Amino acid sequence: MAHKVCAIVNPASGRGSGARALPAIRAAFSAVGVTEVRLTSVKGDEATQTRRAIDEGFDTIVAGGGDGTWSNVANAIIAAGAGRSARLALLATGTGNDFAKTVGSPARDFAATARLAVEGTDTAVDVGRIENKHFLNVSGFGFDIAVLEDIERISWLKGDLLYLYSAMRQLFSYGGVEVGIATARRRREPRRHLMLIVANARNFGGSFRIAPGASVTDGKLDAISILDAAPLARIRLFAAATKGTHVMAREVLVEQSPSFTLEFGEAPAFETDGEYQRASGTQVQIDCVPGALRVVVPG
Repeated sequence: MAHKVCAIVNPASGRGSGARALPAIRAAFSAVGVTEVRLTSVKGDEATQTRRAIDEGFDTIVAGGGDGTWSNVANAIIAAGAGRSARLALLATGTGNDFAKTVGSPARDFAATARLAVEGTDTAVDVGRIENKHFLNVSGFGFDIAVLEDIERISWLKGDLLYLYSAMRQLFSYGGVEVGIATARRRREPRRHLMLIVANARNFGGSFRIAPGASVTDGKLDAISILDAAPLARIRLFAAATKGTHVMAREVLVEQSPSFTLEFGEAPAFETDGEYQRASGTQVQIDCVPGALRVVVPG
């Protein structure tokens, strides 16, 4: 069955990569009979465009951007109550593009993505929910936020190298954050963390296999607690995370659960799929929402 497809592209994604890719995107989708390629114009426009496309009867929304754009479109699909009727297809023009690596989407191949959007299969995946916002990939606290803030000050790099460079800059200066973690089964007293990642998917930051045991279909999230460490140990952990072997280090604690309650000394900043957020209070609830979204993937 051929699906009714609308592509929504963020031209600002990847620091302008989305705009530069537009001719190739239009050509790829035109080749399979898709003429609806719409552009976002301001921050948050993905939600407006997605709701409009669903109201117009499109059953496959192609999100052109990176993890942030994909997450914003996914949030709009779920908020519209269309998570099991409208599908999300991933088109990569962003920086990390991490979620596509986990689900096996050929997001960088525009022609393959266009064909899949029209005729391809899909699978139901879990999403995370934090402060009434859903995330596809990860929610991060601590070092992750210091890196995001640093990235905003760097204009001469992009792609995977940008996160790597900023992370190296922060490795020796970031002071850590105190976090307590509770599940339905147990509670951990606050400890100083270098970083806490609550992951739905495996990949993060372009080059890091942060949660190698995570699955988007198991109904659980993976909390990866990287405890504070001396500078040389931080370098070792940083290098190991590119291979996913950091989870074997004594400074790293891994726990799987359908939900986590996090406790902080003050309302923390955090990120969801690379987008900067600020919590409303010192206690943060994070839940897995099983099978909440259909994502187009190769059969």
